[in-house]
Amino acid sequence: MSKPLSDKLDNLLNEGAISLHVPGHKNMTIGNLDKHLSLNMDMTEITGLDDLHHPEEVILKSMKTINKHKDYTAHFLVNGTTSGILSVIQAFSTVNGKYIVARNSHKSVFHGLDLVNEDATLLEMNLSKRTNQYEGPNVNAEIKDFNEAKLGIFTYPNYYGECFDVQAMINRFKLEKIPVLIDEAHGAHFDLEGFPTSSLNMGADYVVQSYHKTLPALTMGSVIFIHKNAAQKENVLKYMSYFQTSSPSYLIMSSLEQAQRFYERYDGQDFYNKRTQLVEKIKAMDMNVLEVDDKLKLLVSCPGYSGFDLQRMFEEKGIYVELADEYQILLILPLWHSDDCYPYDTLLTKINELKIERREKKETSEVNIRLQSGTYHSGDIKKSRWVDIDKAENEILGNDIVPYPPGIPVMFKGETITQNMIKLMNYWHEQHVRVEGIKKHKIEIKDE
Repeated sequence: MSKPLSDKLDNLLNEGAISLHVPGHKNMTIGNLDKHLSLNMDMTEITGLDDLHHPEEVILKSMKTINKHKDYTAHFLVNGTTSGILSVIQAFSTVNGKYIVARNSHKSVFHGLDLVNEDATLLEMNLSKRTNQYEGPNVNAEIKDFNEAKLGIFTYPNYYGECFDVQAMINRFKLEKIPVLIDEAHGAHFDLEGFPTSSLNMGADYVVQSYHKTLPALTMGSVIFIHKNAAQKENVLKYMSYFQTSSPSYLIMSSLEQAQRFYERYDGQDFYNKRTQLVEKIKAMDMNVLEVDDKLKLLVSCPGYSGFDLQRMFEEKGIYVELADEYQILLILPLWHSDDCYPYDTLLTKINELKIERREKKETSEVNIRLQSGTYHSGDIKKSRWVDIDKAENEILGNDIVPYPPGIPVMFKGETITQNMIKLMNYWHEQHVRVEGIKKHKIEIKDE
């Protein structure tokens, strides 16, 4: 019997693949998670092990150890941050009003809107001049339908580690008594020394953190923090049992407990020393390093190279990055510590072996990212058909187009397809970018 997935994973480990991507345990080299967890701990709800969907004993005690802020209770999510986002959106579907959403929200937000069959107002966005990505919503812009709002949803930080003034946006919503959900998936390490401040300190009603992305926890291990005064919190807890498996993983839950312990005891001295040395090494190879708000993330570019070019070069050396785009690659660094077993010296050696040539600067695709406010139309397009991308101009898009990672829809179903959009999709196809919604150079369009 063939076992292609297991064989591929074994090959990567046997080849000594170096992780500069999620999850935060970096192939079990950070946090000593493998010393604290055993596959024998993969158990079920036997006597003494409590029930995640009705926690009264050991799971309740474990969740109480995740006490990042006195105003919040923490709840385990074993189906990832997505399950927390879906639960909050579903809970507010019984409330009159409109969802107000940042355009750079993760696809799970839009899936949640589809499930409740409600449209949402999309906020005007700011474009980062550093990364050419959405930095965050324009906090000073007029908000359409603000007087009808029932829930605001924002991403902080963005996927590239940039932070917008989320405190100002939370304050603006709180002044109107509108609850706020913050997708802080990439901020589980926030509030450690030298890192940005978590929105837990800013009065958000709901904050969801993907512990597995930056802390040493197993993939799918996340935490939702619920403010003591949050509206609809009982409903949110109810829907968490709907959107999570009825057989939760005790390994994932235990890893969350261990990740919190790691967080509370973390000393960043080794991290900052190694980070400085790594940045110097990359620059010495004639590559550019962009340092953003979150020190755990580095953006690397090079004149004449696209991010996809750099990704291929790094992977040829066994270094796997989080993502690539037209301009750069994104590195998510480990939270190095005194007794980690991360192959740091090997990483520096392999970077030193990269062959960087002097090249003419490449032309970019000049695709305009939409910054204006708008409306997300929920629900499915009932009838669609697949057509070649080049034959889709002026047609109605039948499904969201989502580069993954980061999982943020760039084009929404129901939009009219422009030549500009076709140019970008062709570029992705040429660069072999993984894009949900594109198959063999074809996309779905509305079939009249």
